Amino acid sequence: MSELISIEAVANKIFFIRSVKVMLDRDLAELYGVETRVLNQAVRRNIKRFPEDFMFALTRDEIMRISQIVTSSDIKYAKQVHAFTEQGVAMLSGILNSDRAIAVNIQIMRTFTKLRHMISDNEDLKQELAELREQTDERFQIVFETLDQLLTVDVKEKKKIGFMVKEKASEYGKKR
Repeated sequence: MSELISIEAVANKIFFIRSVKVMLDRDLAELYGVETRVLNQAVRRNIKRFPEDFMFALTRDEIMRISQIVTSSDIKYAKQVHAFTEQGVAMLSGILNSDRAIAVNIQIMRTFTKLRHMISDNEDLKQELAELREQTDERFQIVFETLDQLLTVDVKEKKKIGFMVKEKASEYGKKR
């Protein structure tokens, strides 16, 4: 089954809505090989298994924003679109009991896990960059202070170049 559905294909169907990674009912139905209405009907029959943090209906505004991302324009005209969180997708495996649904669900769970690892690796990288920035800021602080000292050299009055009369102008030209 993993040959039929790649991690990349699943990852492309995961969206970030309301600060949560979700998959849309249409995309899940396509992956499971069922119609969207069949998937939603199974969910309605088992609605107690899908609390708000497992599945939620998108607002019209959210649907319009997604329709700009998704190549399929039929989502714009849907009356209601459901978004399933990772836990909601896991719960779907309990109500869609076919071999394909089980295999697809395993692949989806692997994808969510891989994305979670990628995000945590990204956080580790951000932490290392922050530490490096602090170290370089401290080291370069000395360089900047030295440059400031070099640039703020005491400005002394420059000596005039040329012939200078040491006598007062009134005394100049008088014989002694």
